[in-house]
Order: sequence, then structure tokens, then C-alpha cells
Amino acid sequence: MLIWCSVLLFLGVTAFLDNIFTQNDIFRTINSVLFMLVSLGLLVRISTKKRIGQTESYLKRIDELEQQIKNLSPTERPPQKTKVEV
Repeated sequence: MLIWCSVLLFLGVTAFLDNIFTQNDIFRTINSVLFMLVSLGLLVRISTKKRIGQTESYLKRIDELEQQIKNLSPTERPPQKTKVEV
């Protein structure tokens, strides 16, 4: 993530310098495409990490609830539904 942010900073600085010195138009096109691709990559990475974090928190919660069920005495446990095969 730090590398991607560094690349975005570098692209931003080069775009600023290009704006000041106005060398040629092809650099602006390439710079803008690279900036969009790196931004898209950051967006995908952040959303993936967010989903993984949510999944991990759900798994931890499931483990906690399973432990709570195991710690219940037989009289405190709710009745379990049995499957009826037809």
C-alpha cells in the first residue's frame, strides 16, 4: 500500500512539474492513464482488504458463540431441530 501511495505521489509531482514546464502532450496522456490505473488498483485492494476483515470478524464471532453454546448446561440449551427425511 505504501508503494502504491508513493507511485501516486510521484505521478502527482511529475504532473505538477509538467504543468509548470509544459514539455509535451504525450506525457500528460500517459501520466493520466497511469494515475487512473494506480487509483483503481488502490480502490480494489482496499475493498478486498475490507471484505477479508469483515469475514475474519464474522469467523471470530462464530467461534465465540460456539464456545458459549458448549459452556451451556444441557438444561439451558435450546432444543435442536431434527431433520425429517421424506
